Amino acid sequence: MSAPILATKLYLPPPRPKVVLRPRLTARLAAGLHRKLTLISAPAGFGKTTLVSEWLAACERPAAWLSLDEGDNDLNQFLAYLVAALQTVAEHLGQGVLETLQSPPPVPTEPILIALVNELATLPNPLVLVLDDYHVIDAEPVDKALAFLLEHLPPQLHLIITTREDPRLPLARLRVRDQLTELRATDLRFTAEEATGFLNPVMGLDLSAQDIDALETRTEGWIAGLQLAALSMQGHKDASTFIHSFTGDHHFVVDYLVEEVLLQQPASIQAFLLHTSILDRLCGPLCDAVLGDLTDSGQTTLEYLERANLFVVPLDDHRQWYRYHPLFADALRARLTKEQPDEVDGLHRQASEWFEENGLRSDAIRHALSAADFERAAVLIELVWSVIRRSCFRSPTWLGWIKSLPDELVRPRPVLNVGYAWELLNFGELEAAEARMRDAERWLEPAAGANESPEAGAAEMVVVNEEEFPSLRASLANARALHAQALGDVPGIVKHARHALAVAAETDYYTRGIAGAMLGLASWSSGDLETAHRAISEGTASLQMAGNLLFETIGGYFLAEIEVAQGRLRQAETTYMKSLKLATAQGEPAPQGLANLWLGLSELSLERNDLEAAERYLLKSEALGEPAALPDWPCRLCLCKARIKQAQGDSGGALALLDEAERRYSSITIPDVRPISALKARRWVAQGRLTEAQAWARERGLSVDDELSYLREFEHLTLARLLIARYKSSREHSWHEVTEFLERLLDAARARGRIGSMIEILVQQALAHEAQGDIPAALEPLMHALKLAEPEGYLRLLIDEGAPMARLLSEAAARGVMPDYTKRLLAGFKAEKEKGEATVTASPAQPLSEPLSERELEVLRLIAQGLSNYEISKRLYRALSTVKGHNRNIFGKLQVQNRTEAVARARELGLL
Repeated sequence: MSAPILATKLYLPPPRPKVVLRPRLTARLAAGLHRKLTLISAPAGFGKTTLVSEWLAACERPAAWLSLDEGDNDLNQFLAYLVAALQTVAEHLGQGVLETLQSPPPVPTEPILIALVNELATLPNPLVLVLDDYHVIDAEPVDKALAFLLEHLPPQLHLIITTREDPRLPLARLRVRDQLTELRATDLRFTAEEATGFLNPVMGLDLSAQDIDALETRTEGWIAGLQLAALSMQGHKDASTFIHSFTGDHHFVVDYLVEEVLLQQPASIQAFLLHTSILDRLCGPLCDAVLGDLTDSGQTTLEYLERANLFVVPLDDHRQWYRYHPLFADALRARLTKEQPDEVDGLHRQASEWFEENGLRSDAIRHALSAADFERAAVLIELVWSVIRRSCFRSPTWLGWIKSLPDELVRPRPVLNVGYAWELLNFGELEAAEARMRDAERWLEPAAGANESPEAGAAEMVVVNEEEFPSLRASLANARALHAQALGDVPGIVKHARHALAVAAETDYYTRGIAGAMLGLASWSSGDLETAHRAISEGTASLQMAGNLLFETIGGYFLAEIEVAQGRLRQAETTYMKSLKLATAQGEPAPQGLANLWLGLSELSLERNDLEAAERYLLKSEALGEPAALPDWPCRLCLCKARIKQAQGDSGGALALLDEAERRYSSITIPDVRPISALKARRWVAQGRLTEAQAWARERGLSVDDELSYLREFEHLTLARLLIARYKSSREHSWHEVTEFLERLLDAARARGRIGSMIEILVQQALAHEAQGDIPAALEPLMHALKLAEPEGYLRLLIDEGAPMARLLSEAAARGVMPDYTKRLLAGFKAEKEKGEATVTASPAQPLSEPLSERELEVLRLIAQGLSNYEISKRLYRALSTVKGHNRNIFGKLQVQNRTEAVARARELGLL
């Protein structure tokens, strides 16, 4: 369930009946349409919104409008309203994005934005999007999301931002690229001619040129100041005297003139303005509820205020919703607080009641908190939690609300405590979540927390949301399991997930599915892959019964990953293909996890040494992108690219991609059994950089005497590789320690039936014997490994071991061991050797004191082809900053200043 869209935020303000035409500014707006962004930045009251709305009324381009408020600091709400605004122009645009935002589990922001950009790029006609009042945004995630959209904005869309302060966007870069049109306070201030047109025809005054010039000078063309002055002068016979006494900075001017305006209004209008100033948006029935007997008709009064130019702005075409000019509202609230402080809480409470009755709980909660009516706020926050729980979204807004409540009000409410704990866990606040779970357990699990049960005379348990209560114990147990998972406490995951299953209703398929899946992840972490496979299968089935079709894709991905870990590559391929068929049958938008399935197929193809298929599947995954991926996909994508680079003989490129994977790593739901640091250490060992690899092992505290666990198996195998390399280079390590360590690892893998692990361990045993020169002893584990690997099609696992493995396989082939399989493997080694020789041959002699590296030559060739830095980063799977660094190195070594000079110099030297 998603929060409703407030339609009035999407209405383009209608043209005013009397307005000062400003062709000098509208011409600039029209001239900037070919750029990405128009920024209209000036203090309040400079006519930013009016200028844009009047221009759009005459503009031929369709326009979408979004009036921002503080609630839009929640990134999900901001994106939902952004899409809703665009849909006022293009009805079906972004529908998949909205559905993604409203469906669990949470999705990273970048894939959502990529999907939106891709849809915008398909629009047949250009349009304008206005973000009004962007200064209310004070959330870095929103700024980053908008910066991403600007960076990748298709030419069909032109963005206009109105704001009181410059947004945290890459404005300097946009200026340099001529992608920014700017209107500032100096541009927006009224000229003498415009001030004359405003004060006399529009405001109905009859001021002399001298008076207008004086007022324009004193206000510095500030439109709101001029308007306030004009309203005040309507009650003055001596305008000149008033103007000459009109001094002070903006804040004093506003205070003074608002008092003058208020004093000129009837008492009933003064009361209406003051009492409704607490509202961000006004409509007749809402004003009636807040004012009670103080008004006969809120709607009639609002229409009067509009006609009298008393700083109300209509928000829709039907004149139902309005808002005050922000400056005017601030001044009114300050006066209300000063004159009638005892009235403020009651007004907020009445507004809260109206919003609740009309289904707008978020506004109801905000006004209840403003009234310090924490009891009422707690009730509403508890009722909202059921929606939050079903949507599975992190909600900074909900977390902010509950943090505003007094602790003594939260502690007796188990629903609030469980919800509080879940949100704190989602935001990584583990210690605070632990305290909230203990508070909930005092009421829900008294036997478990007997020492902390409520004391005599303590507050009684409070439950408002009776529908939520029956599933609360199971939800708390799952929260405990999630907390244990965050701490790496596998026994804790098992304990709490089993408890969740024990107390959950048989028909609570969602809760039972989550618990079952967590048990599967616990078994996976423990290395019991068969049990993990079964538990995740059952959990996925339960979640599907709850109507969550997303898990058809995600569950298939998890199961295939387990099958790969089991060494069942052919079964994994079948699972991937089956899941792909189910996922594609769901239609558009592509379901979350689909990109991971293609990535899994790429990794399988790579293991079979089919680099063409691996790259083809990788491109399919990359084309779908993050909108169709799980949170771990960006990191996994880099890891897959790194393996492909390594298979292509580019060790440096592989390490660079591993660095990129580290930067893009985020905590993931599936066990991290192949740590990136261990993958890098393996590259160092292969390159002979043993000092770096030894430093890694020390940092990780690795030893041959360690207690073995599946989560550290990959690290332990990496340690074994390091020890073998050290033995070969200096005989400084005990060979028997290595072989005994590998035997322990093999026994552990065999006990759990992990065929994939067994193959790798056997290969390392063979290489350990080869390092000692004992070829007959090496062939025994190698033959065992080949028998296990051949049915599943393993190739790269052996080819990647290089020359020592090639020598062993040649010996095996000479002895007639599995001739077809060894022939395929040796053919792979031959291709690797030829590839390496071709790379060396292709490197030109360089008449430079400091030659260009292979990577720098590759970048230089792409520069010569005319590719941008961004295009080069995509082609080479490199970060943009890395490409820029290569550029600097190239320019320095060639002693040039720019790309053109670099290409010319390289051609002179015969490098191109």
